[in-house]
Amino acid sequence: MGYILRVRAASFFAGAAMASFLGIYILHNDYKVAHEAISQQMKGLHESLDRRISALEKLKQKEDLQPAEATD
Repeated sequence: MGYILRVRAASFFAGAAMASFLGIYILHNDYKVAHEAISQQMKGLHESLDRRISALEKLKQKEDLQPAEATD
């Protein structure tokens, strides 16, 4: 009887360990997917902000050049 109890206990702990590893693996993959999604979103926002800043800088340069041309 002791042998069967040991086999059952070993099987239980092996199953628990496997379920734990599987859970950690799934959580890790979810974390990677979420991190990638947030990174892509932030990259898009950063590119949008860069375009807006560039447009404002070009507008500022045009405004700075116009008064100089008008006085000549």
